[in-house]
Amino acid sequence: MSRRDVLAAAVAPWPERRRQIENEPLPHGLANLLDDAAAESPDRIALDFFEDNERLSYRELSRCVNSLANGLARRGIAKGTHVGVMLPNVQALPITWLALARLGAVMVPINVAYTPRELRYVITDGTIDWLVIHEDCLSTLSEMPERPMALNDGRVIVVGAAAHGMASFQDLMTGERSDFVGGAPVALDDLLNIQYTSGTTGFPKGCLLSHRYWLTIGKVNARRDGRVYRRILAATPFFYMDPQWMLTMSLYQRATLYVARRQSARRFIGWLRHHHINFCLFPEVVFKQPPAPDDRKNDVVRVNVYGLHKENHRALEERFDFIAREAFGMTEIGSGLFMPIEATDMVGSGSCGIPSPFREARIADPEGRSVPVGDVGELLVRGPGMLQGYYNKPEATAAAFHGEWFRTGDLFRQDERGYFYVVGRIKDMIRRAGENISAREVESVLRGMPEIVEAAAVPVPDGIRGEEVKICIVLQPGLTSRTVPPARIIAHCKANLARFKIPRYIEYRENLPKTASEKIAKQLLTEPGGDPRLNSYDRVEDCWR
Repeated sequence: MSRRDVLAAAVAPWPERRRQIENEPLPHGLANLLDDAAAESPDRIALDFFEDNERLSYRELSRCVNSLANGLARRGIAKGTHVGVMLPNVQALPITWLALARLGAVMVPINVAYTPRELRYVITDGTIDWLVIHEDCLSTLSEMPERPMALNDGRVIVVGAAAHGMASFQDLMTGERSDFVGGAPVALDDLLNIQYTSGTTGFPKGCLLSHRYWLTIGKVNARRDGRVYRRILAATPFFYMDPQWMLTMSLYQRATLYVARRQSARRFIGWLRHHHINFCLFPEVVFKQPPAPDDRKNDVVRVNVYGLHKENHRALEERFDFIAREAFGMTEIGSGLFMPIEATDMVGSGSCGIPSPFREARIADPEGRSVPVGDVGELLVRGPGMLQGYYNKPEATAAAFHGEWFRTGDLFRQDERGYFYVVGRIKDMIRRAGENISAREVESVLRGMPEIVEAAAVPVPDGIRGEEVKICIVLQPGLTSRTVPPARIIAHCKANLARFKIPRYIEYRENLPKTASEKIAKQLLTEPGGDPRLNSYDRVEDCWR
């Protein structure tokens, strides 16, 4: 019996674990969870930003959070204040999040790759009152048009070298007490994040996420295997949801969260081995790296995989001798589905598993009526600790629900044993290297070029990143790829879209196929059987295919 078989078998039955998870009370707020961890394990390392050689014990983390919360309160940040946070993976980000949780304030995470256009949208749409920003992002802020008057330089807090008139992050903590002096009480259902996620409308929508949301998703991931994971790796950007719930999971486990500056397929396995990691999210691109003789020399017990090709599942486990389990989640619902650690018979099945604790799931038709087992329909999910709606978008919030059931926008089927399987997507989204990209946002930017009449963004399968972005464009009469070359289109995209949204493939067309209602028939642009890259310019390879 392999090591992973032994580890998978040595757990309490799943129904018993679920009851325990759902019956255990939640802490009163995220900061209270930190207090409990610091009291129980003060000297254990909580955060290890290993590439910067920066570590904080639970005692030190608690003191930093309290000092910052006191400094922010002295500046006027209080319960309900919206604070934009535009930081890469540095210690200041989790410290800021936890300090805002202590105050009852609201963090609005901002992608550091955003262009001035995208930054302006989030600041405006999220009604951001204050901004914590890294010094490397100040040029984006300075180039942003029409900064709201309320967000003057005095309300900009800089991690690093602060420009004239702006506040220094470090100065806010200096001289402050290491115990929190108090503020308005914080409740479980108070708002903690406005977390932006790509939407089918062409602009990101701000998900309203409470303390209950983060405490629920952290607890589910910490408790569902019946195991304690003391060493957890977070390698994706902290402004996304995954490292945030992994930090919450770590607080529950009294674990050390090892944080990389950024994802690296080449160095990933070395990180696992060097830091004796027990749990992480495993990108399929790492599996595509050349095998090494010592791949099985690791302390990993379980990895989560998302959208892993089922043909690779068993080979992944065999190669690294750890347990890999599929899961399904979204910013809106947190943890929705997961595969139990003991479900060894489902390896390679392609299933996302069963509903997570606190979650119910069903498959429905467009009117919200459940479909028979085996039929394909939209996955609906309900339960406590999901999003409270989309910020300032009541119509989008209403459209996202059938009653109390959230509409995921993904097509699923369920088998006779209750396992769920992804079939496809309803939403007009492209998923590139784990990033959700709104096709309509890309199209909107392209139509902003006067030379372009029509544009359609579609996914192209890619062995490394899952999908790449391809655009099909129609130019104004008389214009051609010579007069409007790919370089001009790419430059326009770079000025208006984050790096991961920039199309790789560009196809020039005389017209786009249409439906009877004159909508672009995208299914005809991505028909199976052919190579969708043909007749396109490839930005990465700098060639025509």
